[in-house]
Amino acid sequence: MAKTINQRMTVEADEVVVFLIGMRINKLWKIGTWLPIMRAMPRMLIELGKNPDLGLLHARTHFGLRNVMVVQYWRDFDALHAYATNKTAAHLPAWQAFNKKISSNGDVGIWHETYVSKAGNFECVYNNMPSYGLGKAHGLVPASGRNSSARGRLKQSDGSDLPNA
Repeated sequence: MAKTINQRMTVEADEVVVFLIGMRINKLWKIGTWLPIMRAMPRMLIELGKNPDLGLLHARTHFGLRNVMVVQYWRDFDALHAYATNKTAAHLPAWQAFNKKISSNGDVGIWHETYVSKAGNFECVYNNMPSYGLGKAHGLVPASGRNSSARGRLKQSDGSDLPNA
């Protein structure tokens, strides 16, 4: 089990890129259409894990009844886009196979959302947690001084606006 950090921590980064990607099984009995898609993502994550220069900083997979979602943290948007369109990487052939075999037939859904935020447009805090999320991707610093409050982490105050708890 990961060791908890028993103090308030936060992240300082110039930019964060959060990429959510997932699939939804619409027709459970059509295992031949959704299973290959479900198997494609681990191959991509293994490839990205073996090649940190491609820009993936951290990824975490979440499973639901009909849904699978991967939260990914990238070095920058250019690295994410370069990987998505790289003809020799695992993603582009998987995307092309989906479009050829399934396209819009309704058997399985795929989706993604990309969020790019500059410093001052995101904030986070962790307490009694192992390194997690943005903290695992970018590293943690103590949530003290200006980083004591949400407004401080958003660079809207000096951090002294935190009410007494």
